[in-house]
Amino acid sequence: MSHEPAIGPLSGRRIALPETRELERLARMLEAEGAETLRCPMVAIKDTPDPLPVQEWLRRFPFDDLILYTGEGLRRLQGFAHRLDVEAAFLDGLRIARKITRGPKPERVLRELGLKSDLRAETPTTEGLIATLSALDLRGRRVGVQLYPGVPEARLNGFLQDMGAQPDMVLPYVYTSAVEERRVVELIDQMAGGGIDVIAFTSSPQVERLLEVAKATRREETLQAALQATAIAAVGPVVAADLQRRGFNVSIAPEHSYFMKPLVSAIVAALSR
Repeated sequence: MSHEPAIGPLSGRRIALPETRELERLARMLEAEGAETLRCPMVAIKDTPDPLPVQEWLRRFPFDDLILYTGEGLRRLQGFAHRLDVEAAFLDGLRIARKITRGPKPERVLRELGLKSDLRAETPTTEGLIATLSALDLRGRRVGVQLYPGVPEARLNGFLQDMGAQPDMVLPYVYTSAVEERRVVELIDQMAGGGIDVIAFTSSPQVERLLEVAKATRREETLQAALQATAIAAVGPVVAADLQRRGFNVSIAPEHSYFMKPLVSAIVAALSR
């Protein structure tokens, strides 16, 4: 939690952050607007515990097309390639393949590597990817797909097969619990008591972890009350849809670009009204 927040449009506001990988970056942006932040990373990100399927996938690289769901996944694949001593071949394969991205985060990692996306999904969802891919001739093409935990793999795999493609999927990382259960319980209780203005979700596993702890500690009703008393922000449509499917009202979300800076701008706009 910050101790001396700047003066700004979020002065006097307390914002809970379940984010993990970009937690400090997100907190600094909000604190620069005057907010007081409560850091409570819900999930940790680790390499998949069984590296063999990833190593075998890398040996089949490159593909005609490469679908990238997340920037984290691309970084993890590069890490696996480095440890397997095939990083140079992996980067060459990235240059060769037609790169299709679900959203801005894999595009940002590609730019860091001196590359760019060839196509971006119409919306940053599996449905958006399918809509974009529907306009392509994929017959006979080998399509590598970098997945992330929880993505509906069977749906995209079935679509690609129906289009005549040869999908080859890989899951390079997994989610695990981050902060201990006690800290998550404290966050739930603070929200229920009206002590938090906004909780900003940046991924669906954060929502799942919060619900799991509430169930395990018999605080499900308390969590319901907490999320009714607290404004809910979501970084993009996937997270927002997951929250709404579970009965929670998302009142703050970026309109177009679905990453950290637009999320902060949306929070500032909502709380300044």
